[in-house]
Amino acid sequence: MTTEEQIQSYSGHRNAEYMRKVLRRFTVVSCLAWAAAVAPAQTKPTFEVASIKPTALDMAKLMAEIQNGKMPRLGPRVDGARAEYIFMALKDLIALAYNVKPYQITGPDWLARQQFDIIAKLPDGASKDDAPKMLQALLEDRFKLALHHESKEQPVLALVVGKGGPKMKESPEAPKPIDPNTPLAPGEREIDSPDGPVRMTVNKNGSSTMNMGAKGTVSYSMDPATRSMKIEASRVTMGGLADMLTTFSQASGGRQVKDMTGLTGNYQVAIAFSLEDLMNAARAQGVAVPNPPAEGAAAAMPADAASDPGGFSSLVQAVQSMGLKLESRKAMVEQLVIDHVEKTPTEN
Repeated sequence: MTTEEQIQSYSGHRNAEYMRKVLRRFTVVSCLAWAAAVAPAQTKPTFEVASIKPTALDMAKLMAEIQNGKMPRLGPRVDGARAEYIFMALKDLIALAYNVKPYQITGPDWLARQQFDIIAKLPDGASKDDAPKMLQALLEDRFKLALHHESKEQPVLALVVGKGGPKMKESPEAPKPIDPNTPLAPGEREIDSPDGPVRMTVNKNGSSTMNMGAKGTVSYSMDPATRSMKIEASRVTMGGLADMLTTFSQASGGRQVKDMTGLTGNYQVAIAFSLEDLMNAARAQGVAVPNPPAEGAAAAMPADAASDPGGFSSLVQAVQSMGLKLESRKAMVEQLVIDHVEKTPTEN
């Protein structure tokens, strides 16, 4: 039985359709969640010209494109003399410009909800390595952004090896960077990352695969039988796994996950989170998530999701299944503190 047939047979059409909608919305979030800045240059050049507009995204059209296996234009893309930042929250734009993770930014909550489309032209002689500094200058000029860096000891979740040792398989092959000259396959979309291009493919059933080159490959799919999101990664580093876990931990109101395993290889991992965790993660990123169907929703929800709406227990269980564990510790964490920022940019 195919995945689509399984979905159609599970708890009626309404629950199946609801799960597909949630997975499609998570695809949008995951596309943005993995987007990051390239290495910054030493000077702070500026774009020759730039247009900033609030995102006017037709979500119905976007979901239809994803359902048909077409990857929409989302996230950052610098190609030649043109830079695009599409459907990006202001918080993600700041993280991109200053080469930090979104969870390292301390500022008002609305930073994660205000989304913009930016189209900019690079000056002659500039390269994509100049784009982060140019984005910094743009944010400072148009949003009146002012900030400072802090490094202080904070509570974190340490990702460590359990007593029985890791239960993950090492990947037989080392990850390879993506050749940007290789043509895109049908349904693929490319964005930039610190280690080169990232290529994403969305399947008609809403599942998605992200080829991150040197960081490995991650696939997302929905298991209708358990109402959970399944994440399978190959050739992934422990640092990459810690970043992935941080997204779910902080969506549940938890802490940053830091890799303290001492493992330096690339691994194959598989974890699953309840549907409630998925909805929390999507809402934390400012994506509208539909409420579950009223009929049969309570009966279909896993017991751990009902007793633990934040989903933290399922995170711990997923980590333990890999022979790892999470421990409360303190560590120095670099923070980017927002001193001032405007909600509305100055006119183009």
